[in-house]
Amino acid sequence: MTTDPHLLNAIRFLTVLPTQQSDCASAPDWLARAIRYFPLVGAGIGLVSAVVFVVACNIWSPLIASALAVTTSIVLTSALHEDGLADTVDAFGGGWTLEKRLAIMKDSRIGTYGALALGLGCALRIAALATLPIWTGAAALIAVHAAARAMPAFVINRLTYAGDTAAMKVSYAEAPVRRDEIIFLLITAALAAVPLALVSFKSFAVGLLLGAVLGALLARWSRRLIGGYTGDVLGAVEQLFEIGFLLGVAAVIR
Repeated sequence: MTTDPHLLNAIRFLTVLPTQQSDCASAPDWLARAIRYFPLVGAGIGLVSAVVFVVACNIWSPLIASALAVTTSIVLTSALHEDGLADTVDAFGGGWTLEKRLAIMKDSRIGTYGALALGLGCALRIAALATLPIWTGAAALIAVHAAARAMPAFVINRLTYAGDTAAMKVSYAEAPVRRDEIIFLLITAALAAVPLALVSFKSFAVGLLLGAVLGALLARWSRRLIGGYTGDVLGAVEQLFEIGFLLGVAAVIR
């Protein structure tokens, strides 16, 4: 059986897992075509984090287990989305002009705003997860990692790329996500959320709503400050969705 090269590209882009080289890795729209698999890869990340959470809950306190689960996802993704969150908050908080904001995003150094965003983001995810019963928390991890990685596809289709297209590390600015790809990623994200929905559909619905609202607000803020999105903004959107989703689930379950 031949593995879809777009799936390989999605795994390679989102995780540190070694994969074989795909035939379409050099195509200009390779990332846009791989986005359909982002929720599937996210569900895998969530599953590994959920296993760590369940095992750790039987050894340590829920707080420690939650910290280990969040750490697992960060290690698996090499802090890809967290880096986007830090760069975005630094740029929007410290840049007074469009040019300055984009320049800050390209800077590899982290500032005060970015450090605070990273700390608060991790703390909120850990604290929300720690309030959940063990199997609800495991289901929430699978659901949130799948759903959060579907959000950037909608941002790409609604906003224009605001950075320097010629200097892009990956190319998705001129390649919108197709309708069939949107449908595929939505179905994948929905399937990943089934365990949580069976436990508490209300918690899933509230988490989905709160996560989507926070992600949309950041996208709207990005459009106002830089006229569109960048790769860092997409990472920040994913992170805010995660935070909002877990807070929403925790609010209902608690």
